Amino acid sequence: MVRFTSFLWVIAATAGLFSIDALATNTVHSVAPTSWWVGMENPKLQIMVHGPNAKQPWQIVTKGNEKSETGIVLQSIEFTENNNYAFLNVQIEKDARPSSLTFESEDGTLRFEYVFDGREANSRFRQGFTAKDTIYLITPDRFANGNDRNDAHPSMLERPDPVYRGGRHGGDIQGVIDHLAYLSDLGITQLWLSPVLENNMAHYSYHGYSITDLYKVDPRMGDNALYKKLAIEAKRYGIGLIMDMVPNHIGSEHVWMKDMPSLDWINYRGEFVGTSHARQTVQDVHASEYDKRRFVDGWFVPTMPDLNQRNPFLATYLTQNAIWWIEYANLSGFRIDTFPYSDKVFLANWLRAIFAEYPDFNVVGEEWTTQTAIAAYWQKGQNNKDGYESHLPALMDFSLQEALVEALNEEESWNTGWVKVYQSIANDFLFKDPNQLLVFGDNHDMSRLHTQLKQNVEHTKLAMTLLLTTRGIPQIYYGTEILLDNGDSNDHGDIRIDFPGGFKHHVADAKTGQGLSAEQLAMQQYIKQLLSLRKRYPQLSGDWLLHFSPFDGIYAYARNIKHDATNKPILVLLNKSSKARTIDSERFNEVIGEQKEATDLLSGKKHDFERLVVPAKSALVLSL
Repeated sequence: MVRFTSFLWVIAATAGLFSIDALATNTVHSVAPTSWWVGMENPKLQIMVHGPNAKQPWQIVTKGNEKSETGIVLQSIEFTENNNYAFLNVQIEKDARPSSLTFESEDGTLRFEYVFDGREANSRFRQGFTAKDTIYLITPDRFANGNDRNDAHPSMLERPDPVYRGGRHGGDIQGVIDHLAYLSDLGITQLWLSPVLENNMAHYSYHGYSITDLYKVDPRMGDNALYKKLAIEAKRYGIGLIMDMVPNHIGSEHVWMKDMPSLDWINYRGEFVGTSHARQTVQDVHASEYDKRRFVDGWFVPTMPDLNQRNPFLATYLTQNAIWWIEYANLSGFRIDTFPYSDKVFLANWLRAIFAEYPDFNVVGEEWTTQTAIAAYWQKGQNNKDGYESHLPALMDFSLQEALVEALNEEESWNTGWVKVYQSIANDFLFKDPNQLLVFGDNHDMSRLHTQLKQNVEHTKLAMTLLLTTRGIPQIYYGTEILLDNGDSNDHGDIRIDFPGGFKHHVADAKTGQGLSAEQLAMQQYIKQLLSLRKRYPQLSGDWLLHFSPFDGIYAYARNIKHDATNKPILVLLNKSSKARTIDSERFNEVIGEQKEATDLLSGKKHDFERLVVPAKSALVLSL
C-alpha cells in the first residue's frame, strides 16, 4: 500500500518543515530497526528507510532461490508526504531462518544490507524485575569515568566540563562495569541507568533525556556493544539491566527535526507549545478536550519536541525500538519516563506488544503524583470507570516517598508524623497490585534523601529500613548508601553529584571506603546488612503486609508470604522518638500469637515480648 499527499508535501517544503537538501548524496541515511530476529511472536516488521528520494518501490535483491528459502518476504511499501522516507512492510514466516538480505530501491540508487538474526534460547521467557529485587539508580555521567578517552567526541556538540554542575563530567558505561563487584557486594540485583543513548545537544546533555538517536548509545558513554557487554557482565553478578525509555519526546537536534518524516510526526506541527502538566485531565470525567490535548501534546521545553504517537508509523517505530533493545541488550525491564504525558491509547498498545513478546518482562512507569487515585488509574488490571486498561504492571510510589520524608521531619501527633506513612500505605486498596509499586527515598529529579531529612543520619537509617522492608520493589539512588547530599542547593547538577572514587581526582572512594567518614561507612554497612536480610528472608519481599496505627513515635508492621506457613512473619518496629519505648506487645498478638520472644535480625539480640523495648531513633526487625 502506498500513502502520500503531494499537495501537503509542497506546503511543508515551502514552509521549511522538511529539509529537501538534508540528504544530498545517493546513500541511505538510516534504517530502523537496525536489525531484527526470526522467531519473534509478531511475524510483521516495518523498516523505516531514510534517504534521498526513498519514496519509490523497493525490492529484496536475491540470488537464485534464496528468497523462498529465507521465509522473509517484502509484502508492501507505504509512504508519507516526505519523499525521503519509505516504510517497508516485511513478513517473517514461522520457519524463517537467520539471513542477511539486500533491499534496493527501484531506481537502483539506494540499497542496504539487513540482518535477521536467530534469538538466544528462552529469550521470550526472560524474567523481569520483581519485589525480590533491589534496584540501584545511576546517572551514568556522574557515577564513574571508566574511559577518559571518550569524554569528548568529534561528532558531539557538547564538550566535557567537569567543573560546571550542568556540564558533562565524563562518567560512562565502562565506569558502571568497573563497579559491578561493588554493587553486587552491596546487595544490588537490578541496575537502572538514566538514558545512555545519544544526546547530541549543544548544552545540558549529560542527563540523557534529550535523545537524538533512539538506536545508538552516546559515544561519550561507549557504544552499543559496550552496553550489551554491561548486561552480560552484570548478569554474571546476578544483576539485571533496566533501560530508561523515553517514548514521549526527543532532543531538538534529532534528524527528525531537520527532515521530519511527516507533518504530524511532532505535536503542534513541530512548533513549541508547552504542556500544562495537568495530569489529572487524563482521568477527569469533566475535563475539556482542549485541556486533555494540551497536557499530552504539549512539550516540556523547546529543546524536547513532543512526539505524536497517534501517527501509526511513529507508533510502530517506538514499539519496535523498545522490543529491539530488550532483545539486543538482554534487558530485564524498562522504566518509562513521564509515562502519562504520552498518548494513552499508544501506551496501552505499546505495552501490549511488549508483553506479547515477553510475558514475564516488567515495566515501571513514572507518574509523578502523590494522589494515589491518579497513579492507580495506570496499573494493569484496574477497573477504571472509562474502561481504559494501560497494561502497565508497576508504578513509582511518589505518595509514600513524600509521606516518609514528612513523617520523619514532623513532630508526632494524631495527624502528623508516622501517620502520613500509615495513610499512604492504607491507600493500597486503590491499586490492583501494591507489591508492584516502586518504593524509593529519592531519585535523580529531587533532592537527595539525606538532604530532605536535614542531614539527620538516624532518620535516614529509619527511612532506608522502611523502604527495604515494606511492600513493593525498593530502589536506591546511587550514593544514598554513603549519605550523599546536595546541601543547600536544589540544582539538579548538585543532586546528581559525582560518586566518590568514580573520577581520577577524587580522594574519597566509596568502593574501597578510603576517605569516607565514620558515618558514611556505618551507613554503607547498614544498607549492606538490610539488603542481605532481603535476600535471606523471603518474607521481606512477600505480598503480605499487616501494619499497625502509629503510637508513641513508633510505626510497626509485619511481613510474610501470603499462604505460606513455613515462613513465619517478620515484625518491624521503627522508633523515631528520642526516647526508648517499652511496648505492650498485646497489640501485636495476631502476629506473634503465643510466642514469648524474637530475635532482632539487625543486632542478633533476643527480645522478650513481655517487656519489649525499642531503642530511641532506631529499628527492630524481629524474626518470630
